[in-house]
Amino acid sequence: MSAGSLYERHRAVLPGWVALYYERPLELSHGEGRHVWDVEGNRYLDFFGGILTTMTAHALPEVTKAVAEQAARLVHSSTLYLSRPMVELAERVADLSGIEDPRVFFTTSGTEANDTALLLASAYRGGANQVLAMRNSYHGRSFSTVGLTGNAGWSPTTLSPLQTLYVHGSVRTRGPYAGLPDAEFTAAAVADLEDMLAHTRPAGVAALIAEPVQGVGGFTSGPDGLFAAFREVLAREGIVWISDEVQTGWGRTGDHFWGWQAHGAAGPPDLLTFAKGIGNGMSIGGVVGRAEIMNALDANSISTFGGSPVTMAAGLANLGYLLEHDLQSNARRVGALLRERLEAAARRLAMVREVRGRGLMIGVELVRPGTDEPDARLAALVLERAREAGLLIGKGGGPGAGVLRIAPPLSLTEAEAEEGADLLVGALERAETGWEGGDRP
Repeated sequence: MSAGSLYERHRAVLPGWVALYYERPLELSHGEGRHVWDVEGNRYLDFFGGILTTMTAHALPEVTKAVAEQAARLVHSSTLYLSRPMVELAERVADLSGIEDPRVFFTTSGTEANDTALLLASAYRGGANQVLAMRNSYHGRSFSTVGLTGNAGWSPTTLSPLQTLYVHGSVRTRGPYAGLPDAEFTAAAVADLEDMLAHTRPAGVAALIAEPVQGVGGFTSGPDGLFAAFREVLAREGIVWISDEVQTGWGRTGDHFWGWQAHGAAGPPDLLTFAKGIGNGMSIGGVVGRAEIMNALDANSISTFGGSPVTMAAGLANLGYLLEHDLQSNARRVGALLRERLEAAARRLAMVREVRGRGLMIGVELVRPGTDEPDARLAALVLERAREAGLLIGKGGGPGAGVLRIAPPLSLTEAEAEEGADLLVGALERAETGWEGGDRP
C-alpha cells in the first residue's frame, strides 16, 4: 500500500482538522534510538520525538521488555482494583515531585491531566469557576482546555465551564514588556496580575495554570523566578498554582527536573500535571499535588484506562532508565552544544530572529527576512527542506508565527547533535535562499 493511497484513505475517514506535516505526508514504519524510518526506507534523525513524547529513545529495550512482560500477564484492570505497577510509579512520581505530602492520579493524556487539575482546583476552592491562564498558552484538546488556551490557533471555541482571565509573562521578547530587563519585566507582569485580581473577585478564582516553558506557543518563557513572584500574590488569596509540565517535565530543560524549579523560590506548585515523555510513547498522563487538594472531590471518581498495568510498567521502566543514565545532565550538556551551533548560524541568517529555550527544548523563531514580521510559511518551508535532508523537526508559535521546535530524545549524543545542527542549518540556508528567489511553500 503506497503512502499516497494511505493519504487518500486518511482524508476519507478522518476529520479535516487532523493536521499532517509535509506536502507528501510521512508514514513511519519503525524507529531505533534517535532515528526513524519511513515505509520507503528513508532514514531520519528525529528531533521532535512524536511531539516530545519519545523521551528516552525509540524502541528502548527496557521499555519494550517491560510492556511485553506485563501484557503477557494482565493488560487491564482499572482503578477499581489494587495495581502494583500503578502504586510503584505513583511512589516514584510523588518522591520526585518536590511537593509536600503528595498524592498522584493517573490519566491517559496531558489534556485529561489538565482537565483533572482544573476540576480539583475548582472543587478545592468551593466551586470557583474562574481560571488565570497565560497568553500564548496551550493546555490540551478537550472542551474545557481549549476554552482556556491562550493561543487562537489552537482554540476553536471560547465556550467553557470556566471563565478565563489572561495575564502577561510567558513571551519574553515580544509584547508590551519586551524591552524591559528581567527584574522589571517580572515586576510589570506581577503588577498586571494584581490589577487583574483587583478587578475581579479573587474568591471566585480557582487557579493559575501555566507552562514553565510554553510548548505549542513556540518554546517561549518569562524570566526565571516569574512564577515564584506570581505565587506570592496567589498565596495571599488561596489561589491554586497548577504547573503544566506536560512538555517540560522529566529533565528535558536540562537545568531542572521540573520546569517549576526555575521558579521555586516560593516553593513548589500546588498541583503539577505531567504526560508525554514519561510513557515514551505509551498513553500516560497524571496529576500530582498536595493531599488536601487532591482529596477535594466529594463525589465518586475512577479512571478506566488511567493507571493501566501495561502503561505503568512502561513508565516505570522508562523513568528508571532516565534516572539511571542521568539523561537530565545529558540534556543540559548536549542541548547547550546544539543551541550554541544554532545561535552561531543565526547570526548570519536574516530569517532567524531568535534561538531560545533550554536543554533539549529549543525554539528557532523565523521572520520574513529584513523585517520583524513572523511568517508561518517560512517554518513550513524549512520543515520540508529539513525532511529532504533527513531531519524531522516540529513547528509552533502564536497565530501566524513561524517557530521551529527542536526536542529530540534525551539520550541524544554529541555526534547526533552536531549532525542535526548541520542538517538544520543547511535547511535554513536553502529556505532563505529559496525565499529570496521566490520559492514559497
